[in-house]
Amino acid sequence: MSNLSHTIRKFNRFELKYLITLAQAERFKTALRPYLIQDEHGENGKYGLTSLYYDSPDLRCYWEKEYGLRFRRKLRIRQYETNKPMTEETPVFLEIKQRVDRVTQKRRVVLSYGDALRLCNDRQLPENTGEDHATLEEMYVFMWQYNLRPVSIVRYNRQAFIGTQYDMGLRVTFDTNLTFQTHKLHIHEEPSALPMLSANQVVMEIKVNERIPTWLTALIADHNLQMVRVSKYCRSIDTAQKTPSLRWRNLPPESSAEMLATLPAAFARTEEKTNIQH
Repeated sequence: MSNLSHTIRKFNRFELKYLITLAQAERFKTALRPYLIQDEHGENGKYGLTSLYYDSPDLRCYWEKEYGLRFRRKLRIRQYETNKPMTEETPVFLEIKQRVDRVTQKRRVVLSYGDALRLCNDRQLPENTGEDHATLEEMYVFMWQYNLRPVSIVRYNRQAFIGTQYDMGLRVTFDTNLTFQTHKLHIHEEPSALPMLSANQVVMEIKVNERIPTWLTALIADHNLQMVRVSKYCRSIDTAQKTPSLRWRNLPPESSAEMLATLPAAFARTEEKTNIQH
């Protein structure tokens, strides 16, 4: 996802999730190929995702999901991974993902990594936001209301398939190698992540604007797949709390300056300053 300027900023859809094995995933991908095409992003529709989730000190977003509230929201900074090191100017998504009854709604903006951290950690709204102004205002109020702070990082590899002109808006994704970390909460640093699921497990998601095509419903039945409730964010918190060696706790938030000071580029500037020739 090298060019984020033309991405869809708002959409409503239905999401169905399945927890399957690697072998089941490969068989289902084979069955999908006559109907769907690979996502244009990444290689063969494959790319890495990193999400930094924000929550309140009492994990209100987590508990809203656990209690199954009909209206709930969460906020995250999401990066589509590349081979390039992150800088303060690296574009990222800032997203509110919201559930209203059975409908998933997402609103997102593209910001530089530095601006995203300044908004989320320091409550500094970026200037000249244009068409994103209303969404950023909503995020800003959400942060103040819940006292949001960084809580968890979730990483995984995704392979995505999308519908053709006959199934516009349909996406089927397969997520593998799911890991999490609850400190340090810097997505720009080398991960110190732990597995969130077994290596043989895959999270398959079906995302559709209106209704699932009949052919896809038939495939799900033929492969005997059972829908499950699985939240990657909630699973990361559950796993951390059940791992005594992590000594998980909700740490005080860092400022954007503290986080950005650990960027590789920041270290390079420091080294340049210290290598003064006499």
